[in-house]
Amino acid sequence: MRTNLDFSPLFRSSIGFDRILNALEAASRVETTDNWPPYDIVKSHEDEYRIAMAVAGFTQDELTITQEQNILFVSGQKTHAEDMQYLHRGIAGRSFQRRFELADHVKVVGAGLADGLLTIDLKREIPEAMKPRPIAIATDMALPEAEPKQIAADKQAA
Repeated sequence: MRTNLDFSPLFRSSIGFDRILNALEAASRVETTDNWPPYDIVKSHEDEYRIAMAVAGFTQDELTITQEQNILFVSGQKTHAEDMQYLHRGIAGRSFQRRFELADHVKVVGAGLADGLLTIDLKREIPEAMKPRPIAIATDMALPEAEPKQIAADKQAA
């Protein structure tokens, strides 16, 4: 049994976390997922990833890869030019569309099709302005001297 979580209280007290909360909300929704075509997601280095998708029987012209903001769409549309009579059909040739949510600054750097495997290489490229940078600490800066403050008294002491 799956329960849906309500993230609306977090929207009231958090700023700038909209995408994370929306991703959690989308992940908690019950969806019927089609497990075809099978795929692997591999983290090859700290900021490099690869999606390998088994697309046996598809040609390069029948596959489409599109990145829109932080979503990667991979789809395949089989063209049936030949009308053949199959005695047994074990290689699926149906159309598909896969959707992958990408984190901020993850970009597709390349794709290839070989031996029935579609590979998509991804890399997280953080802009220089967002990378940590060292701050120099000066040692010879003199602090300005503070003048002593005098409190004016209206009453005189006896």
